[in-house]
Amino acid sequence: MINSTWWICPPGTFDMLQPSNRLNGARLVCFAEVTGAVRPTGGTTHRKGGEALGPARGLAICQYAGERYFYLFYCDGEWAVVTDSFHLNLDGAKHQAEFEYEGISKQWTQAA
Repeated sequence: MINSTWWICPPGTFDMLQPSNRLNGARLVCFAEVTGAVRPTGGTTHRKGGEALGPARGLAICQYAGERYFYLFYCDGEWAVVTDSFHLNLDGAKHQAEFEYEGISKQWTQAA
C-alpha cells in the first residue's frame, strides 16, 4: 500500500541514480531528487486507484516530441512515473513543483 508513505524509500536513505533521458516516452528536461532539504507541503493530493499517494522520491519535468507543453512527473525511487501534472510552460511546471515541495527549486538538475 502506497498511502501516506514515501514511494520506495524515504529521502536521505540512499542517493537516487540519474534518470533515463526518456520517461514514459517523453524527453527529460530536468529532474530533482526529493531529499531531506525539501519539504512536501501537502498542498496537493495525488491519487492512484482512489488512494492518496505520499510524497514522491523524485520529480522530473519532461516534454513529448512535437508538443510545446511540459509534464511534471512524480516518480518513485527508481524514476518510474507514478503520476503527473500538465503545464503550459516550463516555469509553470517548476512553480507547481515548488508549491508541492518547498525547496525543490534549488535541487533541479538540467538533463544532458
